[in-house]
Amino acid sequence: MPSTLVVGAGSAGCVLAARLSDDPAHTVLVLEAGTVWPGPADIPADLLDPGHLPVGPESAVLWRYAGNLVRGKLIGGSGAINGSYFVRPPAARFGDWNSDRWTFDALLPFFRDLETDLDHGTDPGHGTEGPIPVVRAADPTPFSADFAERCAAAGLREVADLNALDVTDGFGRVPLALSGNRRAGPGITHLYPVLDRPNLTVVGETTVTRLVMRGTRAVGVEWVRGHEYGRTDADRIVLCAGAVESAALLLRSGIGPERQLRALGIPVVRPAPVGTWCTDHPEIGIEFAGTDHGTSAVALEYVLEHGDLEFRPYTPMFTPGLRRVGVTLMRPTGSAELTLRRADPAVPAHIDQSGLVTSADRANLRSGVELACELFDLRFGPVDDHWLRANSGASQHLSGTCRMGPANDEQSVVDDLGRVHGIDGLSIVDLSVVPVPLPRGPQATVVTLAAAIAACYAV
Repeated sequence: MPSTLVVGAGSAGCVLAARLSDDPAHTVLVLEAGTVWPGPADIPADLLDPGHLPVGPESAVLWRYAGNLVRGKLIGGSGAINGSYFVRPPAARFGDWNSDRWTFDALLPFFRDLETDLDHGTDPGHGTEGPIPVVRAADPTPFSADFAERCAAAGLREVADLNALDVTDGFGRVPLALSGNRRAGPGITHLYPVLDRPNLTVVGETTVTRLVMRGTRAVGVEWVRGHEYGRTDADRIVLCAGAVESAALLLRSGIGPERQLRALGIPVVRPAPVGTWCTDHPEIGIEFAGTDHGTSAVALEYVLEHGDLEFRPYTPMFTPGLRRVGVTLMRPTGSAELTLRRADPAVPAHIDQSGLVTSADRANLRSGVELACELFDLRFGPVDDHWLRANSGASQHLSGTCRMGPANDEQSVVDDLGRVHGIDGLSIVDLSVVPVPLPRGPQATVVTLAAAIAACYAV
């Protein structure tokens, strides 16, 4: 009986494990570093509350990295703690992938089959029978409604459905992965419904530390669970640990830039450009005095898409008395870099985002700040490069540390099915492999990526 070991029960891992275990002759083991509760009823209520973002210093369900970068560390991964934003990338943007396999037309059946769109399910390109319920805010907060009114008054186009096939620039209500009043993360929608399958095992609180290699073939993993250490072998290893941890696992296992590995004393199994390029969405939060109208079910009810920028009127008041609009660059020209500081698995990887915002990106963000100020009648001091650098953050959407591309591409780590170049029995299926900046938030893309690759594995 063939066996697959999935490292990580995050957004991609939940979908992949559920789809692969559809075949009763295929055994699937998932090792998750965070908590896996026995069932959805056991998940703490605040983690199911889409209005609660558990990313503060008190949160126990996070991977934490320097620079305030956090990722979800629990069943469902970041998809279990995010704002439920579920916006598809525009069709035209998939041309940037330069792959016949990863076109919008090829992915549309997966986008459709994953969703039950409760607002537009009967429209072209939408689904009514998928596991992920998609809705939009029926009763937006006063701040969200005011944002929409200001956009309309400025002559900007209202978009009825941001996931429509012909979507263009404009403002509209955010498609949200929600089941009633709770967050519909990938653990809820995909993994929990099939946990009783005899060929599927999901183990939590188990951190994979290294791959076990036999020459250039991955045959298993080493892991730690509390004070217990162990090794598990499988026919195929699939890393779904996210853009940080999947890359770190490769590096600790000898797959990465040769100079970095040798400096850390890690034997080189195969040189590869792991971590040399990655990207996030630079974001500037513009805050101004406003009224607290109470909490909303979600952090974002409306967004404005304008060229390469996305404007986000956040419903929570992150700073008491101050409203916030995020000006976010969705297609930056700059990039970040991920490296290991030490070979010790207990030492987090380091992400250097100093190159993420180039002069072209600053010009784009500056125009976005100016538009936000016009919409809300704000007056700022000079929005110069110093101000932009001081006020720029990132959207927690890191991707691309193990880029997808052909074997002769010096910048690629995996092929178009996520298989690691030059290494047998090893694949990556998560945001690590995305080869270009994501033009929208990542959740809809990553679950679709996992479903599409799972379908190819099952052939």
